[in-house]
Amino acid sequence: MFRLYFKYGTMGSSKSAQALMCKFNYEQKGMHVLLLKPLLDNRDDNGQAKYVRSRIGLKCKCYVFAPDESITQLFNDLSVKNGNYDCVIVDEAQFCTKPQVEQLKQLTRQVPVLCYGLLTNFKGELFEGSKRIVELADSMSEIKSVCRCGAKSTINARFINGRAVDDGPIVLIGGDESYENLCYWCWQDELNKSKKD
Repeated sequence: MFRLYFKYGTMGSSKSAQALMCKFNYEQKGMHVLLLKPLLDNRDDNGQAKYVRSRIGLKCKCYVFAPDESITQLFNDLSVKNGNYDCVIVDEAQFCTKPQVEQLKQLTRQVPVLCYGLLTNFKGELFEGSKRIVELADSMSEIKSVCRCGAKSTINARFINGRAVDDGPIVLIGGDESYENLCYWCWQDELNKSKKD
């Protein structure tokens, strides 16, 4: 049996870059990697979501899957088409559904599965996918990043028109224009400031 890994951090912590470096490492050893990401993450490529991209400029083509799609079926179909895989890497894994995470766990009967993603949303609450990965992961590690004050960032703070918010839809796809990774206390200060304005 192989393992289900979860490497998590706040936005801007180099999760996607590390996923791509991991893929490169496997391929450098002559192994075949299946790189996946949820279709929900459609920030790039005119909504097509065909690439995993990092903020530092790394990018690689990937396969995408919809919320109602079976990852098991996708893995099997792509294995028939492309040959056997030695590893599965999933970027933006927080957007997986609970059943999809369970399917990723089942894939560890055949290959290692490495998931990269956010742990919590802009309210500081676990995403559905992240929650299930935490429950099923064999190994978890935090990819640390820094708040503007120098402390470790733990919150993906959402900003609308320059003001921190703690309500609204759970999923609002965006980048640096909508989110800032903050420590808990800077996040609280920003929320309090927004409520006073």
